[in-house]
Amino acid sequence: MKSSLFFGVILATGLSNAPCVEFSKAEVAGKPLTVCKVNVRKERLRLFLRDDSGKPINRFDRLIGILKTRGETLSFAMNAGMYHGDFSPVGVFIADGRELAPLNTAAGEGNFFLKPNGVFLVTESGARILETSEFPRLRERVLLATQSGPMLVHRGALHPAFRENSESRLYRNGVCAPTPDVAVFVNSEAPLNFHEFATFFRDTLQCSEALFLDGTINSLYSTELRRSDFRMDLGPIIGVVE
Repeated sequence: MKSSLFFGVILATGLSNAPCVEFSKAEVAGKPLTVCKVNVRKERLRLFLRDDSGKPINRFDRLIGILKTRGETLSFAMNAGMYHGDFSPVGVFIADGRELAPLNTAAGEGNFFLKPNGVFLVTESGARILETSEFPRLRERVLLATQSGPMLVHRGALHPAFRENSESRLYRNGVCAPTPDVAVFVNSEAPLNFHEFATFFRDTLQCSEALFLDGTINSLYSTELRRSDFRMDLGPIIGVVE
């Protein structure tokens, strides 16, 4: 496998015959959500960025074509963090145990830099989310990681900058890991504010740590749902491959 294309991790010796991802519908503050539950012990969770020539993949249909030439099928995918104009990750990007972009601890403008921000990662111990300053202290080998911001929930509390009456409502997506075995990706199907979105992770999913992935561009692919979103070109993509 060429290092430029994509990288994956599976924490089990075999794949389940059950559906790759468990999908469900939910609501928060009257706004619909799609919830995508991945068992990282059973499913092949991968990060995707560039093709063999180094060109950004950008879109689900291009990724599907690449995988097809390898006899593989994409069953679920979602945008996986913020990116620069050249589609490179803003923060840390670790795949197949290799760091392709470093941890970003800088100050700046925009959602990524609204501290605390954090990292979604998978190690041999399973999936988790760490606040950015905690990441360098991790002593386990990281198999997969993507950094974004802000943290939606940290230590059981909503981000202090979120306001219940905020009029900043966008389509959004995020992720949490309620247990080490499970990663839960959530896509909003209507515009909502950060407070509403984070409340769903804390109160409904019971996640003490949750991470915002992006807004406006948030895109979901699912063979089960017969869905392939395209809002604009993407940077990092995370997905499950059969």
